[in-house]
Amino acid sequence: MEDDETMNKVHVRSKDQVVVISGPEGIKGKQGKVLSVDTKNGRVVVEGVAYITKHQKSRRQGQPGGIFQKERSIDASNVMVICPKCGKGTRVSHRIMEVTRDDGTKKMKSVRVCKRCQADID
Repeated sequence: MEDDETMNKVHVRSKDQVVVISGPEGIKGKQGKVLSVDTKNGRVVVEGVAYITKHQKSRRQGQPGGIFQKERSIDASNVMVICPKCGKGTRVSHRIMEVTRDDGTKKMKSVRVCKRCQADID
């Protein structure tokens, strides 16, 4: 088992636009927005990409039962962030920036950067 520090690092965040680079033919190449990220297991849920069929029984009177489609998670290594500037799937690097607040104090901040065009993703 790997240590906890390496397991919790995922290169995507919620609301990122991503493209699926690996997987079954039905989902490979699809694009969508990340709905949620599970950092513990390294999985992401992408809007409109992968579905699971759930058979649900009616529990109360008036509540419909039936077969529903629900979005399922895929491994984070199978998605690539789309750069907002160049519009292509890219790997992510990090750059440390110095941010000055209104009160004059300085703070270091890590910013995600596109490896193709060096544009800030965050």
